[in-house]
Amino acid sequence: MEIIMSRLVLKDNICASAACKSWLDAGVFVRVVEKHPWLFYMSRRGHSLKLVDPFQWKSYTLELPEIAKSTVCYSREGWLLMHRSNSKDIFFFSPFSRELISLPKFAFPFNEIAFSYPPTSDNCVVVALNFNVQHRVTTISTCHPGATEWIASVFPANYQQFSMKTKIVYHNDRFYCFNVGIERLFSFHPSSRTWKSYPHANLDPTLTQDWYKKEHFLAETKGELFLMLTNLNEEPMVYKLVSWSWKKMSPSELDGLTFFVSFYNSELGTNLPWVRNNVCFSRFGYNRRHVSYSFDQSRYNPSIEWNNELDLCPPQSLWINPPNNVLDYL
Repeated sequence: MEIIMSRLVLKDNICASAACKSWLDAGVFVRVVEKHPWLFYMSRRGHSLKLVDPFQWKSYTLELPEIAKSTVCYSREGWLLMHRSNSKDIFFFSPFSRELISLPKFAFPFNEIAFSYPPTSDNCVVVALNFNVQHRVTTISTCHPGATEWIASVFPANYQQFSMKTKIVYHNDRFYCFNVGIERLFSFHPSSRTWKSYPHANLDPTLTQDWYKKEHFLAETKGELFLMLTNLNEEPMVYKLVSWSWKKMSPSELDGLTFFVSFYNSELGTNLPWVRNNVCFSRFGYNRRHVSYSFDQSRYNPSIEWNNELDLCPPQSLWINPPNNVLDYL
């Protein structure tokens, strides 16, 4: 039975495990499950932070003076991109190994910033975007670990307002962002330094009427881009990019996806059987809980009434992927 179960994909393994106790034991024993991100919470003041395993609700407090008087700008693969506004310092930091990797000072304003790979990779690129609505230009600056300066390029922007509302996502050698207000997907290719827009986003026409009232999360996994829109008063809506148009996905089409969304980043999981077809929002502090939404049960947990006056994603929290030996650092 274990041999048979080991050859099933996760979805079929879960279905077969419901047959009886012996099948359940065999299925769970061989089930391959992804690592899940942890909740990272930084205090408003000082340099203490908490790491929380959201499914076991074990929390750990860390004192990290290295990041005092700095703010998080982005998170990817266990690394944080930090910014000290008073000194113009931009640097990478791992809260687990406490390794710090500096970048050249960045004296220009930016609206969004992201990076492609961890700073220990030769393919790491940092990109900072600044949208100047008055002059209708987009300035894109890039850098990489070991560089001595930032390289900037200016592109014309034939639109009056750029309300991006989503973080930058790196996908297939390009950085992507989405402007819900004008229904455009944008991409930047760092090697050729080309900035491109895709005007035919094909979202539901009714969405643009209330786009400013919703939270928007752009994410990628296994070569595909996803866009999620939601607020506290409705079911989240998930779209997948198909032939450069957004196709709305039904709950049955999610196929076990788990969205982990925060103010700084969005992560996607596919092999997490206990939170299949769920959205996990970042939250920490009130009753030490985080908010989630189940597409299968069509409800928020905790209840929508409990969380009606609270932000889904407070700026002080984010999701971070811990290393396999995370407990060795805590």
